[in-house]
Amino acid sequence: MTSSPLPERLLRRGDYIGGSFIKPEQVDGYLNATNPGDRRDALGRYAFSIRSVDDAVEWAARGTRVWRRVGLMERASAIERFRVQLEEHGETLAGLIVRESGKPLWEARQEVAAATRAVDLFLDDGIGLIAPRVMEDIAGRSDYVPRGVLGIVGPSVLTLVNAVTATVAGVLGGNGVVFKPSKYSPVVGQAVAELWDRAKLPRGVFNLIQGPGSAIGQRLVNHAGLDALLFIGSYETAREVRRSLAERPELPALFATGGKAMAYVHEDAPRDRTVYELLVGAFLTAGQRATSTARVIVHAKAWDTIMPELVRRAPRLHVGYGTEDEVFMGPLVSDALRTRFRKYCRALVAKGHVALCEGDALELSGHRGHYVSPGVYEVRWRGGLPFLNEEPPGPLLLAYRVESVEEAIELHNRAVYRPATSVFCRPDSPVIAELRDGLRTGAINVNRSTIGASMRLPSVPQGRSGMGLPVGIELMRHVTFPRAGIVETRPFDASHLVPGVEWADESAMGELVAADMHVE
Repeated sequence: MTSSPLPERLLRRGDYIGGSFIKPEQVDGYLNATNPGDRRDALGRYAFSIRSVDDAVEWAARGTRVWRRVGLMERASAIERFRVQLEEHGETLAGLIVRESGKPLWEARQEVAAATRAVDLFLDDGIGLIAPRVMEDIAGRSDYVPRGVLGIVGPSVLTLVNAVTATVAGVLGGNGVVFKPSKYSPVVGQAVAELWDRAKLPRGVFNLIQGPGSAIGQRLVNHAGLDALLFIGSYETAREVRRSLAERPELPALFATGGKAMAYVHEDAPRDRTVYELLVGAFLTAGQRATSTARVIVHAKAWDTIMPELVRRAPRLHVGYGTEDEVFMGPLVSDALRTRFRKYCRALVAKGHVALCEGDALELSGHRGHYVSPGVYEVRWRGGLPFLNEEPPGPLLLAYRVESVEEAIELHNRAVYRPATSVFCRPDSPVIAELRDGLRTGAINVNRSTIGASMRLPSVPQGRSGMGLPVGIELMRHVTFPRAGIVETRPFDASHLVPGVEWADESAMGELVAADMHVE
């Protein structure tokens, strides 16, 4: 196979601060961005500067002072302009996603479409969530007020969707935004800044700073100028961030840490639907989504029906470069993640678990990237380490055999990450009610993979997957805060005072004083 010609090098425009792209004068380091699907494709060196964080926060504070006074409908008009740019440049964005994340072109196009739908949902439903509430009977009113300077730290997967969702919510809520994309997604981060630049916001309302979490991210989350924080990433990093914020318990902070999802297969599960949804849930996006299916609990009576078919089909999934035809999944986002994937697979076997379909590094002809093959492992959870406390890296599916629904529920709830759970059974199965009552999880999808979700439906990830706050368009309630007020319109009546208050009419007091003087 002949290697395809490499695309053109990308223009690196620097940080976006105060309404302009600015290359830092004082450079503290560089992000070396490379196409994970073909390491020959160097996306460029992105300079970063700690000084840029201070400048961005300062400009966001200025932008907030202007933007918070703009009416909600006028803010919505700016979001509509952003949406126009998103749709107009959709195909270019899809191409950038392929080069930066390695995902197939068809999936990158789906991500662009999902980001566009997210904007529509904020415009259709999100505005109503923060609309003023008036109670005429008490002359009361509640308004959702902008938090102020909102810091956003983005993840390394679904970079466009997450960036669009978080920044649109922040801007629509009336905040000044400082967005730091993942160190693995400076290209998409810059592209999002270009979309906002074309939306013609007041200077400082949207700002972008590039750089790694260890330097730029740490400076941002600890910045005294922040009024709120939204962090999307790993639990380990979130834990360090929360420790660093120990002296600021008043700072509103929302952590979305994913950790990957689970599934349960009941004895009456439909075979083909179950196998297909498990393959998609576990291995799409190379298993890197926060809601990818990492563990499947299988009833013993369904094991011989489901697992052989799953193991037969998993190795047949087409792994390849994103622009090739009929590619199911691309590479992992980094070589470090591929190394973790291989170590995790070896650790499973070393602890006595069984490789039903062995995951390993994969070399492709014509493209040198971070490719791996999907892995399916049976975990002998009763006799040893059950592998319930970590996020399995990459396209891995751990299978657990159970003897009853009760045992499945107990095992499921022991896992520390529970953002979502799929249940496979007959659509009218009475077991659904028992599972809905017993499973401690953020969402339950019946006969659908864990990556299926709607932003209209609020969901609260459980365990280490979040902090007990709903996600989706409910994000609007976290980037603002409700402020209530009551207006008193009735005339003052001194006869209705609370006990213990001495009050007399001024004219009556005057007469008493005059009478006293006359007596003298």
